[in-house]
Formats: sequence, structure tokens, C-alpha cells
Amino acid sequence: MINRALSKLSLAIVTVLVAPLLSAQSADFPRTEHGQPDLQGTYTFRTITPLNRPRELENKATLTAEEAAEWEAYENQRQNRDLIIDTVGGAGYPPGVISYNEFWYERGIQTIADRRTSLIYDPPNGRAPTANAAGRERRAVYRQMVFESAGPEGRTTVDRCLTGFVGGPPMIPGSYNNNMQLVQTKDHIMILNEMVHTARIIRLDSEHHTKQLKWEGDSIAYWEGDTLVVHTQNYYHDYNLRGMSREAQVTERFTRINAETLEYDFTVEDPLSWDESWSAKLPMRIGADPVYEYACHEGNHGLIGILAGWRRYESMGMNGDGSPLSSTGTVQTEENEEN
Repeated sequence: MINRALSKLSLAIVTVLVAPLLSAQSADFPRTEHGQPDLQGTYTFRTITPLNRPRELENKATLTAEEAAEWEAYENQRQNRDLIIDTVGGAGYPPGVISYNEFWYERGIQTIADRRTSLIYDPPNGRAPTANAAGRERRAVYRQMVFESAGPEGRTTVDRCLTGFVGGPPMIPGSYNNNMQLVQTKDHIMILNEMVHTARIIRLDSEHHTKQLKWEGDSIAYWEGDTLVVHTQNYYHDYNLRGMSREAQVTERFTRINAETLEYDFTVEDPLSWDESWSAKLPMRIGADPVYEYACHEGNHGLIGILAGWRRYESMGMNGDGSPLSSTGTVQTEENEEN
């Protein structure tokens, strides 16, 4: 009992001593003219740390400094487009398809600072939950639609330059264009993602609007102390990140941890995709460059070629992707990516 009382007293003393220091640190960060923490800037969130923990590291939540250096070297070599033989493929690309050479990639070459083996920290295994029955059924319908590719609407939102890639919400690092700009006003937050040049206009409001559903959902924001919280729901389509449904809700948290870095923490909830939520976090660092225009219009012209090629293969008695004829199949896309 005495030890417990002493422990409580020690904790109280530490709290009294440390609290002013934390307040002083918080006060060191700039604030806008409206008194809010100033989070404005252009940030990069590229990293080689994957969203999901690799299977080979399933029992290892973090790496030592030596292990991280070894893993970085391995991954940077494995993913280097200039080192991949086009008849073998690699880094998730089908054999024989090499989209760009290494010059165009911007995936990041280092793990995040704490050397976690995945950006996902909840569930503790570092991987997004397995899709539930409703999620699997919806994804199957989507895969079949893309497989048939009956028209422009049957192709992915990425092909159509509408949404997808790393823009979110939530924002998840990808192969390139991992950049965003954050702007604050008294009543709104604007997040501009370089990938597909998407600008989210986020209201500092307490109620969602459902009159017009949006590709990226309807976002509102509020402050929890010095943390900016953005809540998004009411997505327009069912072919969102990893098959999220219209019931999906995403909560993002932005917290300044030093003059150069924001901590970005998000949680995804969707009962029509997963039976449990999942959360991830990563640093966003001040970028040296502005956000450049992402001119995705070539995808709209390319859509004609995609559909023409699909019909040509079908006229030759094959599936639209050139594989042997069948009534069902899978065309791997960013939207239907499995965990």
C-alpha cells in the first residue's frame, strides 16, 4: 500500500513538472490568426514501409536499425524497375508489363523513423482484416464488371482519371506522387493531393451533407486540442479503396510533432467490408517542392485504346486481356487489390 501511494505521489509530481513543458512545446508551434495550430504546408508522405506487414515478418512489429538497413536495401533492389527482366516481371506487376522505368518512381527509399514493419498498427498483426462476406461479394461483382469492360463505366476510376491512387481518404503511400498541400481558413481546410490533382474542401462543421455524394466522400473537420480531426462518410461509389462500400467511414488525425513533420493517423470502419476497423499512421514531412499539376487526361484518351483492345481480343476468341476464353476472370486493379 505504501509503495502504491508513493507511486501515485511520484506520478502527480511528474505530471506537475512535465505539463508546463508540454504546454511550452505546443506553444512553440505557430498558430493561425484564428488561434488554430498552423498545419499549413506542402508535405510528402512517401516511405518504403508497406501498409500491410509482409507475411515473412508476421511476428515482428519493428526492426532493429541493422535489420531496417538490410530490408531497405533488399526492397529498393526488388522494386527497382530498371533491374526487372520484362519476361519475369516483379514488384507486383504481371510478367512482361513494365509500366515505367525507375526514373518515374517516388516510392521512398527508407522505412519510417520508428522502423515499424507496417503502417497499420491495429489490428496488432499489422494487416488489414480479411474482407467479410458482404465485402467479398461486392468485390466479386466489381471484378466481373471490370473483366467484361462493356464500356467506360466498366473500367476502373483510375483508368478514367476520376479518383483513386494515393489521394484517399485515407492517404496511403504509393509508387509516386506522394505529395499533398494543406491550407487553412477560419471555416475550412483544403487538402490538395498531387495524385489526380484532387482538392478536398473540408468544412469545420458538425454535420455531414448528403444532398450530393462525392467520389472522395463528404468530409467535416474539428479540433481535439491541437489535433485536427477529419471525418469522412457518404462515398459516391462502391469501388473505393480496397473495395470500401458506401457505408465506409474514415477518421483522419493530423498532429504537428515538430516544425518539419505532421503525424497522420487514420482509422477505417466499414461493416460491409470488414468485421472490425483498422488503423494506420505515418509521418508527413515538409516537402522541398510544390505540388505539381497531375495531368491525368492521357488516361481518358487511353481508355479508347483499352476498350478497343478488349474488343479485339474478344473477336479473336479470347478474354479481353488476351487470356484463354472464359466467362469469369480477374483483372487486377488498384481498387480491387486484396490484402
